[in-house]
Amino acid sequence: MSNKQLRQDILDELDFEPSVNATNIGVAVDNGVVTLNGHVSSYAEKIATEQAVRRVKGVRAIAQELEVRYPSERKTADDEIAKRALDILRWSLVSSEAIKLTVHSGLITLSGEMEWQYQKKAAEDAVRKLSGIVGVINNIKIKPQVSVSDLKQKIEDALKRSAEVEARAIRITVRDGGNILLEGKVHDWMERDVVENAAWSAPGVTVVEDRLTIM
Repeated sequence: MSNKQLRQDILDELDFEPSVNATNIGVAVDNGVVTLNGHVSSYAEKIATEQAVRRVKGVRAIAQELEVRYPSERKTADDEIAKRALDILRWSLVSSEAIKLTVHSGLITLSGEMEWQYQKKAAEDAVRKLSGIVGVINNIKIKPQVSVSDLKQKIEDALKRSAEVEARAIRITVRDGGNILLEGKVHDWMERDVVENAAWSAPGVTVVEDRLTIM
């Protein structure tokens, strides 16, 4: 597929996505690598834009350079954002007391320790839809719970059970501290997400380094 055709497909998808106003979004394409620039009106819209682009066939990688720009009358004070974020974390998570957060100029930083990756992701998902924020930095650490000696086998078994994955094309390396390196080729973004989620689902995984490439 040519760069010109892929760019047009992306623009069409952004126009089709109701949660995105593509008026101020620029799209550049180079051999399947998509660069997004310009600005959007909320952090939720920034995330929705990236998700829409990932749905387009032929997209191999995304460089996300979009800015979040709120009109001055819609800006929210950091202390108000912090209060709302703490409230929504308490409503959404059983172990929210393990999370610490700071807010600076609309940028939320999450820290602390949790037992599972899904809890870390849930914390970020909970706060990133808040109005007034410009981004979320998720520094929550995962506490290792088990020995990592059998992690590779557990992940490989999970991939073999998955109908969406060609497990033989994936290489898994387990390093100290539950650090997982994924290498190999996948057919699309969905397969890449399935592989990464399988790695995160194994107990004791603290870091997943995704070097998978899309064919």
